[in-house]
Amino acid sequence: MSTFEIESLRFDAHGLIPAIAQDRGGEVLMLAWMSARSLAETLATGQVTYWSRSRGELWRKGATSGHVQRLVELRVDCDRDCLLLIIDQTGPACHTNRPSCFFTAVRDGAEVVLTEPLAG
Repeated sequence: MSTFEIESLRFDAHGLIPAIAQDRGGEVLMLAWMSARSLAETLATGQVTYWSRSRGELWRKGATSGHVQRLVELRVDCDRDCLLLIIDQTGPACHTNRPSCFFTAVRDGAEVVLTEPLAG
């Protein structure tokens, strides 16, 4: 066992790494991007923080919606260029108010919406 070093990860040319959020039950909820700084904050606080590419700033998941993600475990893929965040999700993960961002399936060449937004 060795000490984890954020610098050992392979960030892209923009200093970002993809991060897949998966709940404890195994459902993939979303994909977002993390910087070294957002990952450090996530590890320090336990509250998942991403990097918002559109706003160019740290994005603490649930800061405005209350739909926070608590880190249970961080996993690093074999190439060290992608992260898997095992999380506890409060409320829906998707900004469309659905439990997961992956709510559209392609079946027989057609798009099928699997879940409707949650009420409220």
